[in-house]
Amino acid sequence: MNDPTIHPVLLCGGSGTRLWPLSRKALPKQFAPLIGNKSLLQLTLERLSGLNRTITCVASEDHRFLVREAMENARTEGRQILEPMPRNTAAAMAAAALLAEPDDLLLFAPADHHIPDAALFAATVREGVDAALAGRIVTFGVAPSFPSTAYGYIEAAGPTGHGESRVVARFVEKPTASVAESLILHGGYCWNAGIFLVQARTLVAALRTHAPDILAACERAAAAVSVDGSFLRLDREAFEGCRGESIDYAVLEKHAGVAVVRFEGTWSDVGSWNAVALLHPADDAGNRLSGMASALRSRNTFVHAPHRPVVALGTEDLIIVDTPDAVLVAGAGCAEQVADVVRMLSLEGKAVATEHRRVVRPWGAYDSVDMGERFQVKRLTVKPGGKLSLQMHHHRAEHWIVVKGTARATRGGEVQLVRENESIYLPSGTTHRLENPGKTMLEVIEVQTGGYLGEDDIVRFDDTYGRCAAIEVRTGAERPAAQSMVSPPPAVEAGVAATASA
Repeated sequence: MNDPTIHPVLLCGGSGTRLWPLSRKALPKQFAPLIGNKSLLQLTLERLSGLNRTITCVASEDHRFLVREAMENARTEGRQILEPMPRNTAAAMAAAALLAEPDDLLLFAPADHHIPDAALFAATVREGVDAALAGRIVTFGVAPSFPSTAYGYIEAAGPTGHGESRVVARFVEKPTASVAESLILHGGYCWNAGIFLVQARTLVAALRTHAPDILAACERAAAAVSVDGSFLRLDREAFEGCRGESIDYAVLEKHAGVAVVRFEGTWSDVGSWNAVALLHPADDAGNRLSGMASALRSRNTFVHAPHRPVVALGTEDLIIVDTPDAVLVAGAGCAEQVADVVRMLSLEGKAVATEHRRVVRPWGAYDSVDMGERFQVKRLTVKPGGKLSLQMHHHRAEHWIVVKGTARATRGGEVQLVRENESIYLPSGTTHRLENPGKTMLEVIEVQTGGYLGEDDIVRFDDTYGRCAAIEVRTGAERPAAQSMVSPPPAVEAGVAATASA
């Protein structure tokens, strides 16, 4: 008899505050390059591809192109269920179950966990198949290596009679240090990893019993789903009416048919910079260094420096995180308080609280290299076959310099190839488009000049990725089949970057 097919479902939500400045709202930790220049999402996709190369991701509408890029990099395929707004794991899992076949065996996994032993993980998941097919919700617990206060715990009772799974006696909230020590000494407890194996029909039935309102809202949202290629958009109005609650509170703590399978390998939810530090080997002085980091006469210092040399001299018990536009220096004991920094910066109106310099787009990405009064410089990378929208700007001119590859540039009614070391000037008010007709990455330096450089100064006439209708604009000069805006409000400061670029 063939093994049943397991259908992985990745839960890609998260706000990205605990690993600031690398992780931010626009680029939460699961999308940020963290280990070997790969994101946790890509590593998770690669790990799950050993079970099935077709994977469903549940993600925010704002992060859809980040998900697609990670899937391309991991060489996996599948669909993306897009949530109009976050509603926690119960709603995300309900939507995925409703959009699956009733008999599908679904493996729900967070996108931001690190499990280096993929083979052991796959074998552990298969240990839970019989219990899941027998109608149980199977959760996977991690053998605890120390009395952690950052994780919830699962108490296992007797065997279920299905493989290595055991009946879940109870779930324990994140404990105090003394309680965590007593749980470890007691034995029979494991960390709650938030990974579940369950048939779609079983999960739907459990939600109908324990959280009927969540299920009903998700049923309405899934019934009105709109399909855009691999993107499945849940109905906004219906999903907005769903309350937000975790699957643990909504179902698992109330449900009798929950089993646990113990995972004996290394696992981390990478929930703080201290957790990230532990992913790197320590030197004789306890320093852990990443990228271009160095340490001299320092102890117990973690330095994350992927872009440029960063040297720690005479430091002790510090966390140093360097990014192109922000640096964090924190005491190791303050790692759990990084979210407070994000709140402070947000209240101060600083864009670095939530936005990165580099912004991913469906055609590639742009990096805001430099900015000043009446000018901005960006580095554009365009994927093979990628094309920006056919567009026009009222208030700025642009100059494109090709530094790698060959570009196809549209300027007014003229289309021409712009090769490496060549450039083209685009006056304000000129319809233009940038494309990559080649088979390698196109890199372009874009120099913008003008009195207003905000990303909302854009008129789209045509877009390959269906973004024209999604952009909210003000009506300016009337143009057929185009969307436009008038002069920016005076309160908007010239040069402020937004997320609606090209």
